[in-house]
Amino acid sequence: MPKPGKRRFSLAARITVFFALTVALMSGAAAAVTYFFPRAWIVFSATLALGLSLGIFLVRRSLFSVNRALRMIADGIQSFKDRDFSMRLAETRNDELGELLTLYNHLGDLLREERSSILQRELMLDTVLQSTPTAVVLTNARDRIVFSNRAARQMFFGGRKPEGHSFREILEGCPAPMREIVDSDSDALFTVESRGEQETFHLSKRPFRLNAQVHTLYMFARLTRELSRQEVEVWKKVIRVISHELNNSLAPISSMLHSAKTIKDQPQHAHRLDQVFDAIGERMAYLKSFLEGYARFARLPKPKKQSVSWPEFLARVSELYAFELEGEVPREDGFFDPSQIQQVLINLLKNAIEASSGADNVRVRIDSSPEFGSRILVMDRGKGMEEEVLKQSLLPFYSTKQAGMGLGLPLCREILEAHGGQIQIQNREGGGLMVTCFLPPHPRRGQTPIS
Repeated sequence: MPKPGKRRFSLAARITVFFALTVALMSGAAAAVTYFFPRAWIVFSATLALGLSLGIFLVRRSLFSVNRALRMIADGIQSFKDRDFSMRLAETRNDELGELLTLYNHLGDLLREERSSILQRELMLDTVLQSTPTAVVLTNARDRIVFSNRAARQMFFGGRKPEGHSFREILEGCPAPMREIVDSDSDALFTVESRGEQETFHLSKRPFRLNAQVHTLYMFARLTRELSRQEVEVWKKVIRVISHELNNSLAPISSMLHSAKTIKDQPQHAHRLDQVFDAIGERMAYLKSFLEGYARFARLPKPKKQSVSWPEFLARVSELYAFELEGEVPREDGFFDPSQIQQVLINLLKNAIEASSGADNVRVRIDSSPEFGSRILVMDRGKGMEEEVLKQSLLPFYSTKQAGMGLGLPLCREILEAHGGQIQIQNREGGGLMVTCFLPPHPRRGQTPIS
C-alpha cells in the first residue's frame, strides 16, 4: 500500500512516460536527419536505429529496478518456505511493486507474530504434559509412537524416548491386564502389581485425526492413592449406614424380647406373644433384605451381552411394572444383558411409580439405531429433585427416603457402565424426572469416531 501523504507513481505511468519520451526523441531525430539528409530511406534507417537504441536503453533502465524488486520478493518468499519470517524488504518504490513489497513486509510481520504465539502455546502445552502425572502416549495409524511425556517414558520405556517404536511391541512386556484394557474399545480401570503392591490405573483412549491422518491418544492416570482415600470414605459411610440400620432393628428386637420374657411369667397375657414374634420376624426380614441389597450391589456379575428383541423385552418388563409406551418400539434388536437391563428398568419404574403415586403418568421411550446404540427414557410426573439431590442421586448409600438404602440408582449406574453406557437424570419441564440410559451399539455394527 502507498505510504500516507506520498503521491503514487504507478508502473504503467512510468512505462507510458518512457514510451512518450521515446516517440518524442524519435520524432526530433527524424526532423534533424531530414534537414541534413533529404532521402527518405536514410531518414527511416537513422530514425529506426536511433529510436531502437534509445528505446532499448530506456526499457532496460526501467526493467532493471523492476527485476531487482522481483528478485527481492522471490528471495523473501523463499525465506517463507524455509520458515524464516525475519527478512524485510526495502520499500523504495512508489508503484504497484512498492505495494507488493509493503504487503510482503506486513505478511512477514503477521507470520512472525503467529509463529511466536504458536511456539508459546506449544511450550505451555508441552510444559503441562511433561509435568502431569498422567502418562500420555500418541501413536499414528501404523501404531508408531509420535509423542510421549515424562510420566509415560518412566512407566513404559525406562526413561528413554520411544518415538518411532511400535507401541504394541512395547506393551508385550507389560502385565496382561494392561494389554487387555489397551486392546478394548472403551475407557476402563485396571489393576496391576508393582513392587509387591497393587496399582490401579484409568485408561482413556481417544482416536482422532491429526494432519488428515488417524492418531490414537492413550492416557494412563494413576488412581491408587485417590481410590484408597475414596475407599476409606465409602467404608466409613457403609459402616455408619449398617450400624444405623442394625441399631434401628436390634433396639426394638431387644425390647420385644424383654416383653416376651415378661409375658411368659404372666399367663393372662400369653395371647400377645404372637404379636411380639410377628414384630421380631418383620424386623429380621427387613435386615435380611437390607443386607441382601448390599451383597447384590457388591457382587454384580459381568454382563452377558446378546441380541435382544425390544418388543419381547418390554412385554416382560410390563408384566412386572405397568407403564405407558411412548413412540414406536424399535425394530432393530438391542445388544445387552437382558437380565441386568431388566433390573435397571425395574428400579427406575419402581421409583417413577412411587414419585407419581401410580403408573398413570409413567412413560417409557426407546430410541435405537445400529450406528449409535440405544437410548431408554423413563419419565414421570412427580415432584422432581432439588439440584443438590440430583448431584448426589447416583452416589452409593445416598437416599432421601426414610427407609431407603441408597442402592437403586447406583446399581443402575454400575450395570450401565459395565455395558459401556451411562445414565443421566434431569428434571422435566412441568414437573417430574426424566432418566436417560444410554447403551452402546453392537461392536460389529457401531461407529468409531475418529475426529
